Amino acid sequence: MALSESSQNSLALAPALEAWRQLLGPDQVDDAATARQRYGQDTGAQQRELSGALRLPAIEARNAAERASHVDRLVAQVLEIARQYRQALHPISTGRNWGYGTALPARSGCVLLDLGTLCQLEVDPELGVASVEPGVTQEQLAQHLKDKGLPFLVPVTGAGPRCSLLSNALERGYGVTPVTDHYAAVTNLEAVMADGSRFRSALREAAGPELARLFKWGLGPHGQGLFTQSGMGVVTRLSIALARRPDAIQACLFSIPDDARLERTVEAMRALLQRLPGLIGAINLMNRHRVLSMSAPYPWTELDPQGLIPPEVLLRLGRQYQVQAWTGFCTLYGTRATVAAARAELRRALGPLASRLLFVTPDRAAFLARATARLPSWANGLKRLTQTLRSSLELVAGQPNETALPLAYWRNRRAAPQDVPREPHAHGCGLLWYAPLVPMRGQDARRYADMVHEVARAHGVEPLITFTTLGERVFDSTVPILFDRDNPEATARAQACAAQLLRRGQALGFFPYRLGIQAMADLRELAPEACAWHRRLRSTWDPEDLLAPDRYC
Repeated sequence: MALSESSQNSLALAPALEAWRQLLGPDQVDDAATARQRYGQDTGAQQRELSGALRLPAIEARNAAERASHVDRLVAQVLEIARQYRQALHPISTGRNWGYGTALPARSGCVLLDLGTLCQLEVDPELGVASVEPGVTQEQLAQHLKDKGLPFLVPVTGAGPRCSLLSNALERGYGVTPVTDHYAAVTNLEAVMADGSRFRSALREAAGPELARLFKWGLGPHGQGLFTQSGMGVVTRLSIALARRPDAIQACLFSIPDDARLERTVEAMRALLQRLPGLIGAINLMNRHRVLSMSAPYPWTELDPQGLIPPEVLLRLGRQYQVQAWTGFCTLYGTRATVAAARAELRRALGPLASRLLFVTPDRAAFLARATARLPSWANGLKRLTQTLRSSLELVAGQPNETALPLAYWRNRRAAPQDVPREPHAHGCGLLWYAPLVPMRGQDARRYADMVHEVARAHGVEPLITFTTLGERVFDSTVPILFDRDNPEATARAQACAAQLLRRGQALGFFPYRLGIQAMADLRELAPEACAWHRRLRSTWDPEDLLAPDRYC
């Protein structure tokens, strides 16, 4: 009797793992059980069967060109073994894609290709372009800039210091420094295709790496975008332009006391971005729920029968922590004179709407945190608030930190570990992200916020909403779906909530800018023509669909 394709692939797994051990070394290859233990935990409680995992060994080279050649040749050999034994591979960098699948592939039966050991980094000290390998983290770039005394900002995110710069840019992530759109700042990338061939832009091939990393659009058809949110190839190097540290950095915090002012606040934000291009980083507008999740302990003993915070408790916590219906946060970057002028514009635009408008520098925030740290226990709420403010100001000044990571622990009944880096997947946190694009109109923001409240509460999920401006026309709204991962019922409700938010939002005209592994099948259903085009293109280099199968197609 003929074996099925899956049975044949299973029989070929053992010789494939042995071939990879011969190539990479025995300690660099995990079998299925070890891979599951090392990489299998996911904040979204998704389950995928892993066939194994590979890590590249340390690579010694005399210069950057020789190293690039060694890395690409080794990756090509890994891919050749995958083709020979028909084993699907899923590349990862640091595997900290929290809320979107962590290190897991979109499809079961893959061997992970962990590129986190590739940590080569260089920065042009005059022109401010960083060239990084997949394993380079926000923290490593920050340390490099500090050691070399270079006046540039790290393109930080809320995911934390130990997350990959390359992977965030390829996933089209964004942040709050002047370089808001991280992929927009990517100038050049190099990759190895599934068939072992190399991708280099025409400008890179004809003129070399120097010009290629200084001019994003290159020469001829612009192929680099094909490697974002795709499994088109294994990206081994990426160059990204860094923002220069400005003379002045000042954050603006504003409080909107009444939810009924949401629409007018959105219109004022859009007008500010139109009038002050380049001076304002992204503006964040967070509801009371979201701010409290970053500053107050979860009130486990005061929940309603649905297991949610009652409105009266939410209001009391808001008074205690000085958190109103909506809180805005943005950063001004420029010279002292331009920042002062922009500050006056913010006062005029937001003053009629806000009950409180506060401007603070990173140095001032650090002073406030030190001052309140000496207060007695009755001021714990104020102390936590000023500590969060200080960390947030460090973040917008390009210093990666864990400011946003406590959010993932808010509904985690396990005690958060002390004095160790936060690893939400390893610490039992339940987190899924819903991150749709929302037009920057007041009425659209209202329709969207009402929908999130309705769907989240129906599933026992606290409705935590942030609107983040991406330019002057559209928000990305991030909604963290937090749940107790040790509770199967809570896990099921959270996953159902994520699925319904996707569908309800899509019906209203809102759709995510990125997707978790659980939503790839939804994309194939909702965008069949685009996915079919993507698969036809992939088949040119990957006819057997072995590299990151089912990822965004």
